[in-house]
Amino acid sequence: MEYVFPAVFHKNKDESYTITYPDLPGCISEGKNLGNAIYMAESGLKQWLNYLIDKKQEIPAASHLDKVKSNKGELVNLVRVELKDEHAIRRTVSIPKWMDDKAVSSGLSLSRILQDALAERLA
Repeated sequence: MEYVFPAVFHKNKDESYTITYPDLPGCISEGKNLGNAIYMAESGLKQWLNYLIDKKQEIPAASHLDKVKSNKGELVNLVRVELKDEHAIRRTVSIPKWMDDKAVSSGLSLSRILQDALAERLA
């Protein structure tokens, strides 16, 4: 599921940024510089929305960008995140016995290998 929320980027005296979301009181993040702040804005928004989902709380509607109030020197920008269901599920897979033996003796996690391979294939 995709979400887009406006964020307010406030530049601090030390050149870092504090990021707030007018529609999500309490959702705050920070970045060392503007590039890092944009990354942290996405990360913070994703964590906050996942928290709301986990707590079975309603996700509010996002304000239109032109309705967001900001102070002088603040930057207002849209932040987009895509939430994926990260809950683990069990699947039965079949592999040759010799592969399983080698994986076990090597200490490999078949779940991790499968996840990495699928992530690469699906990217």
